[in-house]
Amino acid sequence: MSLSFPPPGAEAVLLALVLGAAVYDIMYRRIPNWLNVFGVLAGIALNTFLYSGFSGTLFALKGLGLAFGLYVVLYALRAMGAGDVKLMAAVGAIVGWENWVGIFILTAITGGIMSVILALSRGRLKKTLFNVSFILSEMRSGRPAYLKNEELDVKNKKALGLPHGAVIAVGTIFFLAASAHYTK
Repeated sequence: MSLSFPPPGAEAVLLALVLGAAVYDIMYRRIPNWLNVFGVLAGIALNTFLYSGFSGTLFALKGLGLAFGLYVVLYALRAMGAGDVKLMAAVGAIVGWENWVGIFILTAITGGIMSVILALSRGRLKKTLFNVSFILSEMRSGRPAYLKNEELDVKNKKALGLPHGAVIAVGTIFFLAASAHYTK
């Protein structure tokens, strides 16, 4: 994991991408493909320019590949939507794999905190904690938890869910703030 502040152009593209995705995800509960494609292409082009050619392209592709690979597993387990996978792949293309790991960790922590707050506000904390333990027990057995509990399928209307695009935006902003603070 790295805490290096992205170059000014990359920072601006990253913020535009995650804030745009957050707004769409909050309003419509989806992240448009055109926004994700823009993020991927801008990340590859920007890094190719900033890092003089192939090394920049490789930097962007490593970030894209790691983010996509990890999030596609979460998608297969029905823990994320496809737009979330593509958004994190675009974020990886912009910041590279090392910074993406930092964004991923801060997004996971932020999402956990926001989930507890949501569960408390809906009076479902006990049920949510049970569901987390159920997910972990099913993972140990190599089974997807959504097969036995429909509430654990992100695509199900009964699922208690957050717009993950907004969570990614908050995690990214925390990452940028932390990297600005620690790389002075």
